[in-house]
Amino acid sequence: MPNQTARQQARRVALDAQTKMRQARAERERRRSALAVTVVTALAERDALVTACEARAGEALRTLTRTEGLTLREAVEWCGGEDQLSLREATRLRRVEATGAGQPSGSPANAGEHSEPAATAAPASSPDAGSMAVDVRSDRGATG
Repeated sequence: MPNQTARQQARRVALDAQTKMRQARAERERRRSALAVTVVTALAERDALVTACEARAGEALRTLTRTEGLTLREAVEWCGGEDQLSLREATRLRRVEATGAGQPSGSPANAGEHSEPAATAAPASSPDAGSMAVDVRSDRGATG
């Protein structure tokens, strides 16, 4: 019988070790899951903020061109010129819907005076744009 007792103790030790490993793995999974949710939530918040800022910029550009009667090139000059805002980025921003969707409205055919492909925007700080603005220097492929 001592042999059977030794086997039972060995089984218990192995099962206890396996239980501890499972608990550690479950805790690690919970931590990783919570961190992944934090990342995705932060990215969604960032995207919403960028979209809202782009919508404001687009509305202001539409006002400059429609109400104030400027060409898009003149509006870009009023915004600091090509160093601050490229014509391509201004075209893209002017198409951004104020609904917050961040998608260009209409097709390039009815986009107006300077129809160019959209450029990628990235967050940047600006004194006139609140806490976030569009980095207009990220207009890959634009001339100027």
